[in-house]
Amino acid sequence: MESDQVPVPDITIRDALTTDGPLLAQVDSAAVAGNSGRIAEIQHWLATADTRIAHSRGQVTGYCVTEYTFFGQAFVTMLMVAENTRGLGVGARLLLDAQQRRNTPKLFTSTNLSNQPMQRLLTRLGWQSAGIVYGLDDGDPELFFLAPADTQLP
Repeated sequence: MESDQVPVPDITIRDALTTDGPLLAQVDSAAVAGNSGRIAEIQHWLATADTRIAHSRGQVTGYCVTEYTFFGQAFVTMLMVAENTRGLGVGARLLLDAQQRRNTPKLFTSTNLSNQPMQRLLTRLGWQSAGIVYGLDDGDPELFFLAPADTQLP
């Protein structure tokens, strides 16, 4: 966290409702940029996955999607934080929430090699490297991570 940034106060996290699509789209950088495919993905996640929304001071600050289709284990498919609240603790709270809520022995996630902020967040929270896959995004390998076994919310 940069020295001029202040953690987001009073972050609350709740289950997303199927009607929350527009709220998620407002904080999703791909959806905001007009990616209609992302809007469809959000609707799919709301209907089929464990989707959680972070709020602070009445504003949606991010969301997290956990699916259970990764070799029988939980997988954080998407972690999105509103651009104006990145680096302020929202992503950490959402990941810790996913870690506590998982109903499988392990929880995985992945991020592109180019996504340094996500890698720093995962390292800070104790996630361990679990492998790398080439070819998903040309020229930007996907790094996989495994959550620590025991997690407690602060």
